[in-house]
Amino acid sequence: MSTPFPFTAVVGQDDLRLALLLNAVSPAVGGVLVRGEKGTAKSTAVRALAALMPSLDVVSGCRFSCDPDSPDPACPDGPHEPGAFETRPARMVELPVGASEDRLVGALDIERALAEGVKAFEPGLLADAHRGILYVDEVNLLHDHLVDLLLDAAAMGASYVEREGVSVRHAARFLLVGTMNPEEGELRPQLLDRFGLTVEVAASREPDQRVEVVRRRLAYDDDPAGFAERWADEESAVRGRIVAARKLLPSVRLGDGALRQIAATCAAFEVDGMRADIVMARTATALAAWAGRTDVLAEDVRQAALLALPHRRRRNPFDAPGLDEDKLDDTLEEFAGPDDEDPDPDGPGGGDGGGDGGGDGGGDGGEPPQSDGDGPQGDDTAARPEPDDSTAGTESGEGGEPRPAGSGAGEQSAVRAAEPFRTKVLSVPGIGEGAAGRRSRARTEHGRTTGARRPRGTLTKLHLAATVMAAAPHQRQRGRSGRGLVVRRDDLRQATREGREGNLVLFVVDASGSMAARQRMSAVKGAVLSLLLDAYQRRDKVGLVSFRGTAADLALPPTSSVDAAAVRLESLPTGGRTPLAAGLLKAHDVLRVERLRDPARRALVVVVTDGRATGGPEPVALAGRAARLFAAEGIASVVVDCESGPVRLGLAGQLAGELGGTAVTLDELRADSIAGLVRDVQGTSRRAA
Repeated sequence: MSTPFPFTAVVGQDDLRLALLLNAVSPAVGGVLVRGEKGTAKSTAVRALAALMPSLDVVSGCRFSCDPDSPDPACPDGPHEPGAFETRPARMVELPVGASEDRLVGALDIERALAEGVKAFEPGLLADAHRGILYVDEVNLLHDHLVDLLLDAAAMGASYVEREGVSVRHAARFLLVGTMNPEEGELRPQLLDRFGLTVEVAASREPDQRVEVVRRRLAYDDDPAGFAERWADEESAVRGRIVAARKLLPSVRLGDGALRQIAATCAAFEVDGMRADIVMARTATALAAWAGRTDVLAEDVRQAALLALPHRRRRNPFDAPGLDEDKLDDTLEEFAGPDDEDPDPDGPGGGDGGGDGGGDGGGDGGEPPQSDGDGPQGDDTAARPEPDDSTAGTESGEGGEPRPAGSGAGEQSAVRAAEPFRTKVLSVPGIGEGAAGRRSRARTEHGRTTGARRPRGTLTKLHLAATVMAAAPHQRQRGRSGRGLVVRRDDLRQATREGREGNLVLFVVDASGSMAARQRMSAVKGAVLSLLLDAYQRRDKVGLVSFRGTAADLALPPTSSVDAAAVRLESLPTGGRTPLAAGLLKAHDVLRVERLRDPARRALVVVVTDGRATGGPEPVALAGRAARLFAAEGIASVVVDCESGPVRLGLAGQLAGELGGTAVTLDELRADSIAGLVRDVQGTSRRAA
């Protein structure tokens, strides 16, 4: 077994270490979600925490880690005789993003269950993690059906396995720790709320600290055991401090004054539900115990708010997490009681409330880095007349790269998007087999049962009726004499199910001079933002191609982070000619590469344009040829017609015909519009079902 990097040797990352230590002191806090860029020691710190967790007493021979002082009466390995127990280290169980349902919750031997009536159950990761740590790296990429199972287990403290009338239940209470890179997509709100605390981490910009990070990592890689030995005293000190804080925790007093501050803070920041209040109370209590105190102070409430509230304030996926610290301080001061005076004149966070027992960069844990919440500034200039493409052809620099806003003749600076709205459902026709989502029809492991087939590999979803029908004709020759059905492996039938998949939604946005009128571009961005929100809710990947001047640009490679797409969209400038063919060819090239990376994920191309094509020789004919490439390959597409005014040329409709797709106006895109109904994007050829 490899030697883990010592927890106390992690440089900096005070907030991350403090949040993990608080959960080690009080697992009831509810776990930690660690958000941050790659290479910031997220996984290193989490894996190192397991070595600091106190050892557990477990019932001897129990696969479900029952506590000998209070064993689970419904344990599948029970009932347990009193007295027999063993002591072992706390486990840290890693849940791979691509794990199967059976690997997570456990699996039943369906053949033995049907033929013998025996509940032969093989425990899964939830059973292994009971009374320990369940760690999910890249938790935002976890499949929806696994997220649902995690939510159920976290809510009930137990895992249920139900298979065709056979059921098993076991306790599953664990410390849930997840790490994620926000650039790769956000978490579902339900799972986000299940994490007690959240921490934003980033690499230090201090040269000395970065030097120390490299020095320690190289020393660890050269001799892991020797490096760990050098930090053994610090590790032992922190481990002892965790044990002492756990013993002190029941004696910590959470006074009415602190409770008023907690309730007032949650109300002031308009946090939904009551879970935030409870988590803040538990966190503040753990902070006091960690500091060796029996009273919760205002500084504990403040630190608890900074850890427990930022991820609960988001109203949509494009909101940046964070708290207004001035507002927090004002609220705490307003509801401070006479017994809430801060004994530390230097301000909140004094004492040793977040030390790590010896590692570099220790101390109080600090506060999470906060976003100022300011997006791109709105444009308060008056709407300008729509430029003519023929006079706006010099806005791109070399290689087609756009110049900064305002630097070229005819180029207009970026404008803010209009308010988003609920859009109609755009889906890919046919039946796919891509990653689980909520957009297009697909054969999935979850959904309604549509038929049965012989299993290919391990049986996961039994079709009981088809299995019985396959076994029934052979009962006499198999010597059946009793009431039970004699079932052989060849009789088993796998249920085929139909659900929904996520798609790759590739936006191809016209940013030319013909689209640059401020009111029009604001509406266009609002429409694309609305479709991005829809893509977030339907678990799609998104990409963004823009075209203007003389070339097209891949503004955002396909990603699961729709908020990254929203940021790129917000700063998108306009101006210049309309190289429609270049935009389509760029999109076609992006799809070709993505098919190699993820061949099961089907694409939906959304072209946002008024249909004009200018610049270069025969721009209209070239655009038509590029569009027919999509039609020939059966790529689903829709054209959002942005043409406005009393006289309309219908060019977007012609483009949709060349693409083999459908054209919709901005008004028809709204879900509450009575004009037009867009359900499926039509294509000249459909993929085989």
